[in-house]
Amino acid sequence: MQIQTHIITTIPVFNLKDPLENLVQFFMENTFSHVAIVEENKFLGVFNENDLKNFEVDKTIADYRHNLESFFVRKDASWLDVLETFARNEANLVPVLGDKEEVLGYFDITDVVSVFIGTPFFTEPGGILVVAKGIKDYSFSEIVQIVESNNSKFIGGFISELRDEQVQITIKISNNNMNEVVQTFRRYNYNIHFGNIDDQFIDDLKQRSDYLDKYLNV
Repeated sequence: MQIQTHIITTIPVFNLKDPLENLVQFFMENTFSHVAIVEENKFLGVFNENDLKNFEVDKTIADYRHNLESFFVRKDASWLDVLETFARNEANLVPVLGDKEEVLGYFDITDVVSVFIGTPFFTEPGGILVVAKGIKDYSFSEIVQIVESNNSKFIGGFISELRDEQVQITIKISNNNMNEVVQTFRRYNYNIHFGNIDDQFIDDLKQRSDYLDKYLNV
């Protein structure tokens, strides 16, 4: 999926020699988190809006060049690479560089997310499951095999969380045989963290619990 058509060229790029006041004005008029800084038309880094409160406005950007952060994407980056750059740097604006380290423009997170939600993962009908397993024990090929062995269709998936040697994978599958898919994941020692389906396993537990309560109250 190509997202190069979403490169924005109307947002300014600032020069290292510019007054810091120019940055202050830019951030006051916009809701962007970062903006690119260049020297002799070559990318140096990005300035974080949150840093401005610690600086003297009558200085130049050059006086604070050591505060520049260094993140960007290349013009041929995939939309997944761009999303990762946004997430890793907690940014809503990412500069796009050309072959000569020049700033071609920016990606805005709103535009990139709109591309993401236009993928079949979101548009195709189906159910969402969030499964978890030890980071050394899971594999995507196994996950797909579990889904397809139950005559369901694997629409897409991604790692949504890594924590304490556990990996959490969000997947979307067709609605065929959803309960069977859930049961098979459990047999393969996956924990089910979320499922927007009628989970027969939970229903069975509830029914047995209700029956036990009635029995004990006899």
